[in-house]
Parts: sequence; C-alpha cells; structure tokens
Amino acid sequence: MLAVDRVREIFADARAMQGGALERLAAGDIRDAAERAWCASLRATDALILARTGAEPEKSPVTTRELDRLADRDRRFKSLVGRYYSRQSSLHGNCFYLGLCDPVETIERRIRETMDYISDAEGLAFEES
Repeated sequence: MLAVDRVREIFADARAMQGGALERLAAGDIRDAAERAWCASLRATDALILARTGAEPEKSPVTTRELDRLADRDRRFKSLVGRYYSRQSSLHGNCFYLGLCDPVETIERRIRETMDYISDAEGLAFEES
C-alpha cells in the first residue's frame, strides 16, 4: 500500500471516530465523547506525521514527540501543537480518565472543534513544502 493511501485511510478513521464522538455527545455521554474526540485527534496527527516523515507513529508518545519536531522545523505546524495538547489534557486526561469534564461547555466545544483539527491536519499533510 502506498503511503498516501495509508494517510488517507488514517484520516478516514479519524473522521469516523469524530462522528462517533458527536453521536456519544448527543446521547449525553460526555466522557466517551471526549475520549473518542481525543482518539480522532491522535489519529489525524498520526496521519499528518506519516505524510510528512514517512513513518507512522506506533505509540502516542511518539506522535507527541514527532508533532513537536515538525513544529520546531516549520512554523505551519505550530497551530496544531496547542490544540493537540489541550485535547490530550482536557479530553483524554481530565474528562475521560479523571471524570473532570467541567466546564461542560468547554469540553463540548473542544469535542465539536475536533473536526476542524482533523481538517487542518489533513490540509498540512497534503500541502506542498
């Protein structure tokens, strides 16, 4: 499979996860929605890294490190870094693991805005250097 096909496959997976997050949010399960949105963000970042480096991260610490490296080399990636870390902390760590989903409006907004994150990562993945 060509790397570009794998990148598209991972982005499709991220969009599907985000769809699941919105379904869980509509059902009133904010913790599951938060985790699904985080997973969607992580997958989109994995796809971006594969597109830009040729290597797919195997674990989330590698994803985090490689996103930081991309941002250190090219300021176009900096816009994703803060958004990535806020999702990692608030959606994954605080809301999903600790059950601290307050303020609810902020968590819901981050869940919904995850599609923007995916779209921005995809744009950077296929943007010419």
